[in-house]
Amino acid sequence: MHHSGNLLSNCVLFGRLLRSLGMDIPPTQMVDVVDSLNHVHIGNRQDFKNMLAALLVRRREQQKRFEDAFDSFWQARWESVPLKGDSSPRSPQIEWLQPANADGQESTETPTSPEIEIRQTYSDLEVLRQKHFAQLNEAELQALRQQMRSIVWQLEPRRTRRTERATRGALLDMRRTLRQNLRNSGDIFNLARRRRRYKRRPVVVLCDISGSMERYSRILLQFLYTVAWQLERVEVFVFSTRLTRITRQLHHRSIEVALADAGRAVHDWAGGTRIGDAIKQFNYQWARRVLNQGAVVLVVSDGWDRGEIDLLAREMARLQRSSSQVIWLNPLLGDVDYQPLVRGMQAALPYIDRFLPVHNLASLEQLASMLKKL
Repeated sequence: MHHSGNLLSNCVLFGRLLRSLGMDIPPTQMVDVVDSLNHVHIGNRQDFKNMLAALLVRRREQQKRFEDAFDSFWQARWESVPLKGDSSPRSPQIEWLQPANADGQESTETPTSPEIEIRQTYSDLEVLRQKHFAQLNEAELQALRQQMRSIVWQLEPRRTRRTERATRGALLDMRRTLRQNLRNSGDIFNLARRRRRYKRRPVVVLCDISGSMERYSRILLQFLYTVAWQLERVEVFVFSTRLTRITRQLHHRSIEVALADAGRAVHDWAGGTRIGDAIKQFNYQWARRVLNQGAVVLVVSDGWDRGEIDLLAREMARLQRSSSQVIWLNPLLGDVDYQPLVRGMQAALPYIDRFLPVHNLASLEQLASMLKKL
């Protein structure tokens, strides 16, 4: 069966729309969608919708989001150009939003083979996903920023010790039960219930912006901005010779304004590295305010440190005791031959719960997937 390139392009765009709405749609899943186009009658709108839902909707709560997105995205495309095909589900001849020329007439040029087109699209994306941040050119940086926006940064809600009122629940609220039934001469007719509250863990990011991290700083700032916007409870700090909180600056709707404000707030970009001093400053000035309710700490650094190594070890131990997990993200860890031999990494490793790379788009996607399970 032969599909027009525009149908395939629309499927890819629809996947991007779902990702922007918070649904986890990896590129490999869109490949499954393209493969499945050969097994359904595309001329039947409901069959097409059911096929997409079966492949893209993973949880019940996503169904309504998918329904709304499908109706708003595909309705105009369905009505603009009718689908034509025979009764065979495997061989309909399809017209689908054929491109127009400059005069508004339908183009008569022979389209590029959709198989080649879709293969090239995903091949280019896979190259971009695997390419090291330090090797990206300007065009690739722009494409990477677009892809980073589709990554969903979210932690699953966890059950806490606190409870809340509920119409149904496993816990009995004795105080409210007695209060509601006092007018019944002490006879208990209604049992008030409570249930455990669910809440997402806070996230704290401590990002190294010293000279040794300079070649990664543009990408990491985009990463910090995306995380700050998507996570409900997040605090962001950067450090070189000292620590600076940039949470407020990153919450501007415009990324250009947010990053410019962050740049003005930081006075030691690309300076020397004193990781121990920065973490000590965080531990003494900020930890009590932001490390609560099982916070997860992300430290982004290559581990190069010109400060006192014993201080770094002590403060990392204190940081680990104060948080539920310390995750260290190192851009050098993506290199096959990398060994954590620098003094800073040697001092920090005993107090790290997870040691992960952060060197390309794929590593960010893996980090986002891992955070969802915490």
